[in-house]
Amino acid sequence: MNHTDTKLPVTPVKYAYLDEQFADVEAYFADLRRLVKTGEFTIGPFVETFEKKFAAYLGVKHAIGTNTGTGALILALKAAGVKPGDEVITVSMTFTATVAAVVYTGAIPVMVDVDPTSWTMDPSLVENAITPRTKAIVPVHLHGLMVDMEAIKSIADTHGLKVVEDAAQAHGAQRNGRNVGALGDAAAFSFYPGKNLGALGEGGAVITNSSEIADSVQILRNWGAQKKNHPDRIGFNCRMDALQGAILNVKLKYLEEWLESRRRVAKLYDSALEVRGITKPTEMPRSRHTYHVYAACLPQRDQHISALQ
Repeated sequence: MNHTDTKLPVTPVKYAYLDEQFADVEAYFADLRRLVKTGEFTIGPFVETFEKKFAAYLGVKHAIGTNTGTGALILALKAAGVKPGDEVITVSMTFTATVAAVVYTGAIPVMVDVDPTSWTMDPSLVENAITPRTKAIVPVHLHGLMVDMEAIKSIADTHGLKVVEDAAQAHGAQRNGRNVGALGDAAAFSFYPGKNLGALGEGGAVITNSSEIADSVQILRNWGAQKKNHPDRIGFNCRMDALQGAILNVKLKYLEEWLESRRRVAKLYDSALEVRGITKPTEMPRSRHTYHVYAACLPQRDQHISALQ
């Protein structure tokens, strides 16, 4: 059979945000043509350009592209010094990857609950979870809302702990004029296609102001090698594809426009959802919620879901 004659079935899936994000498709094709000609398909100049632009967007010194958001969180934890047997405090309301990343380092996850208003880590519960084995705190900026990082960082500094932010859902979120990821020792982002800044497949990044952490992540993501085929430690295959770097380079310049669009839609939901007993997402004072998810709490949740279906 001639493979060029084989036609694969395509089932179109329509998402309005994808129509918006890929409206200027020629901009993506131009970079992809350049990429194919270079032959540098892993890391390389397209990823390096995105790393510089993303770091500048967030106002931090370093961004290191990775294969996934989970990979970014694992590398950030290891670069921050988390070792097998250490305890890492994180939050009970999050996606499974947060806890999985802690377990993959050999550390022990210790859960605290969320604040009932913000649905993010409750700083008042962190202090009591600290033990002599605690090494780090992983706050999660859930649904696009930034955690009270000033309070978390104050606790961490008092006890000599590292803070690694899980920012997988919070591209562009702010609190007190500071960008997400700028207050911790490091932060991990995901560029899964459904995120506010999504790749054309999997992708992630570690951001940090620490040159030591940045250097460690760059080595760990590439099999532990500073020089090709000469690893000096046990590392991972967590490199970002050049394809994703090229796509993210184009999309990043539209991110602020898309975030404002999401915020406008969220305000429409706020005014339209007048259901008895509903708890809508709260934009905390001096914060910018970026609404990766517009989550609401309802009484009799399962019955509501059934009725909507």
